[in-house]
Amino acid sequence: MRLLVSDPLSEEGLKILTASGIPVDVKPGLSEDELCGVIGEYDGLIIRSGTTVTKKIMDAGKKLKVVGRAGVGVDNVDVPYATQKGILVMNTPSANIISAAEHSLAMIMTLARNIPWAHVSVHKGEWKRSKFTGIELYGKTLGIIGVGRVGGEIAKRAKSFSMTMIGYDPYLPKEVADDLGVRLTTLDDVLKNSDIMTIHTPLLPETKNMISMPQFRMMKKNALLVNVARGGIVNEDDLYEALKNKVIAGAAFDVYVDEPLKEGCRLLELDNLVMTPHLGASTVEAQEKVSVDIAENVIMYLRDNIIANAINAPRGQLDPMIVPYLPLAERLGLCVHQLNGMRPVDKIDVTCCGEITKKNTKMITLSVLIGLLKHVGDGINMINAESFAKSKNIKVTESKNEDSPVYSNTVTVSITSGKDVRTVRGTVFAQTPRLIGMDGYCFEMPLDTDMLFAKYTDKPGVIGAVGKILGENNINIGQMTVGRETKKGTAIMLMGVDQEVPAAIIKKISDATGFDETKYIDLVE
Repeated sequence: MRLLVSDPLSEEGLKILTASGIPVDVKPGLSEDELCGVIGEYDGLIIRSGTTVTKKIMDAGKKLKVVGRAGVGVDNVDVPYATQKGILVMNTPSANIISAAEHSLAMIMTLARNIPWAHVSVHKGEWKRSKFTGIELYGKTLGIIGVGRVGGEIAKRAKSFSMTMIGYDPYLPKEVADDLGVRLTTLDDVLKNSDIMTIHTPLLPETKNMISMPQFRMMKKNALLVNVARGGIVNEDDLYEALKNKVIAGAAFDVYVDEPLKEGCRLLELDNLVMTPHLGASTVEAQEKVSVDIAENVIMYLRDNIIANAINAPRGQLDPMIVPYLPLAERLGLCVHQLNGMRPVDKIDVTCCGEITKKNTKMITLSVLIGLLKHVGDGINMINAESFAKSKNIKVTESKNEDSPVYSNTVTVSITSGKDVRTVRGTVFAQTPRLIGMDGYCFEMPLDTDMLFAKYTDKPGVIGAVGKILGENNINIGQMTVGRETKKGTAIMLMGVDQEVPAAIIKKISDATGFDETKYIDLVE
């Protein structure tokens, strides 16, 4: 196992990586081709904003399990493709909150008091006090677009300026905003009524160019706009026109669509735009904290399989009660898919019953999907199982029932293919996954061996006929169970076998017995 750090990381972060015992190489400044040339040797990659993790890099990373971003934004990582490849992507969302909030406030103060332009004037030997008359923050309306972690910290600090605060955040509970002193409202209301606006949303398809010329025209003529979030949320061409033509009074930006800025960038011409080179997290404290956090999180994942701050997977350490049910769930998925003849699946239902329903059972559903999809795609794991199922148009539903009358806990998996539904049910006792039901039939069979499944009309001599054919072909039966509706009615038989049962032997058994259905179920690699 090896780790690559492709961007500068603080000494404290590097010490944690080194102390883990996992070999670490630090190679900052690699081009995409250079990174592709070496990434195949590594299980983990730690980056900052300098490295862009592309499809090409991930395809070259044959062993790559995790990409750790020391910082908040992951727009320099192709997260959907990482998910498809089963690569965990994690970040450090809380490490630079204070630094970003303080930088936003510094930008607001800078704009309000014309500090950059006054500074340049004094250095020219001028003393033009009236030219740089500013505004007080006292009594002004501050609009916070995205009242999350950073936006919330700004709200706490803006209280000291006695500002009126309004905010737009469709995901924030009203009671949280009320506690911060922020009145939640619509985006249009924030744009129309704010004296100063500060942006703190992620860059998503729905937030790209969220502030464009129509939004600028809603703002007050003397409005000020600050963006220390992500480039691309504000349309930069429209920003240029709005500032050039005094649609709004001024702006302060720390983030841009292209970083570093390209030569000839029109924004550099403006005399009412304050610009900093993505300094939101550039404090000694934040740099150390993001490095330490990502180092600890990557090590926890690679060494202990504990997930923290994941972008594309469930988080946290598994509850001990859930852990024994993951092998059960995976084997139920394997079993029901093969029982179904490995036909395309339209829908899968996972139902948990008993005490485990009081826990987070998400990983049980993911484990079922891993088993179900194992013979459909390569490299299916907890990171890409859900997205892979979605790509195959498989509808996944989960349900819980606290009642489990016979066993303490059960997991039931049903799959639908067209008009056909196949169901398996299992539990765990004595630390062993066990199959306890199939298509309405009840029995009990450890899920620790490959199986021969048969469905037939109950009659004497069936078991002996099957055993004879298997014995003649040197296939040993380790265990067996039978379930039936009534005497001489429809029955099913499951035999645990020590060797693979070839298709030719399956056909021979079917021909000799007249079974309605005969299948070999491969459960154990």
